[in-house]
Amino acid sequence: MRILVIGSGGREHAIVRALSRDTAELHVAPGNPGMAALGQVHPGTAPTPAGILGLAREIGPDLVVIGPEAPLVAGAADALRAAGLCCFGPDASAAMIEGSKAFAKQVMAEAGIPTAAAFTCRTGAEVDQALAAFGPPYVVKDDALAAGKGVLVTADVEAARAHARSCGTVVIEEFLDGPEVSLFAITDGRTAVPLMPAQDFKRAGDGDQGPNTGGMGAYVPLPWAPNDLTSRTMDTIVQPAVDVMRRRGTPYAGLLYVGLSLTPAGLRVVEFNARFGDPETQVILDRLASPLAPVLAAAATGDLASAPPLRWRPGAAVTVVFAAEGYPENPVKGDKIKILSSERTEVLASGASRSPQAEAPPTPAAPQAREAYILHAGTAVDADGDLVSAGGRVLNVVGSGADLAAARGAAYELAGMIEMRGGWYRHDIAELASK
Repeated sequence: MRILVIGSGGREHAIVRALSRDTAELHVAPGNPGMAALGQVHPGTAPTPAGILGLAREIGPDLVVIGPEAPLVAGAADALRAAGLCCFGPDASAAMIEGSKAFAKQVMAEAGIPTAAAFTCRTGAEVDQALAAFGPPYVVKDDALAAGKGVLVTADVEAARAHARSCGTVVIEEFLDGPEVSLFAITDGRTAVPLMPAQDFKRAGDGDQGPNTGGMGAYVPLPWAPNDLTSRTMDTIVQPAVDVMRRRGTPYAGLLYVGLSLTPAGLRVVEFNARFGDPETQVILDRLASPLAPVLAAAATGDLASAPPLRWRPGAAVTVVFAAEGYPENPVKGDKIKILSSERTEVLASGASRSPQAEAPPTPAAPQAREAYILHAGTAVDADGDLVSAGGRVLNVVGSGADLAAARGAAYELAGMIEMRGGWYRHDIAELASK
């Protein structure tokens, strides 16, 4: 297959890496230096429906995979399908499940999906009424896209009011008390197939302190989670949501991200997203043994029911996000990155990687060796040809092993080999789960 992947972050690098194992020709737009060794990058492509469609017409791909949410909400998938191109990702009307928190709440209510009680607020008076109704801790969510940073959870009512004023329309909801889990499902609008549940870490600091971020790390599997978590989520949340979207006349085909809270009262949906999550994708796809391209193509063509069951590699994976100074508020860009030499490093400072054949996953019966590699999330090459930071989340360090302790050790060993002025990362990703 010839496949075009849209995006430039660590999530897209993970997708490209997984696709590279069994895809003859890969294109990425705009891509990043780490992806350049796995496919042809198109850095000048505008991430708009028109820009994506123009490139796709030039390339003639068998499948287009859209990574970020903004092009989906803007209608990139609509434009591609209208031109007769095969696309993995929901149409704009369906992507509103992420584009508007209020819309997502409407879908949940119609489908009978358990979630937090909430009010949609457009005025200061409505905000005050909602905050008073729920009390602290206050949960205030920007109704629109906010790159994973539009949510404020605080005990400070003035901070809650200020966040609401900065957003415009907000959804204010009751606080859900319980561990959070991310479960992704691939769907063609009727059939839905789950991926592995994962847990990510959204706060900037160790011990879940500091401001919300786009995500500072993630891990799989979840040894503490109920054995029936995936089946219950599919039966009570994913399939009802897919069915309601189809009945509404806005069938959902693509990746449905379900953010869950495991509360004492049962499963509750924290959020829906319209794409692969970041950084959970990095660990989930590390464990995927099945070829990725066929299942994405089956979903894009409405034939997911005939796809073979997904196979998973044994063992565990942990990803640690290496961030720039000032992230998430004001990340500094342009700092040079140096990655010290290691036999286990798959992606070097130059962005070069081992061949897809060299990093093919072991067979399920093979012992799980400890290994680590780097995915590029916010990098660029400067005028001197050096790798530099170009975003807040700069690199994703992925470690894998027979269990979480081994995977975590591999990830942190490699993270310690990265040198960048002001660079930092959390030190407690998967710490409790690995004990």
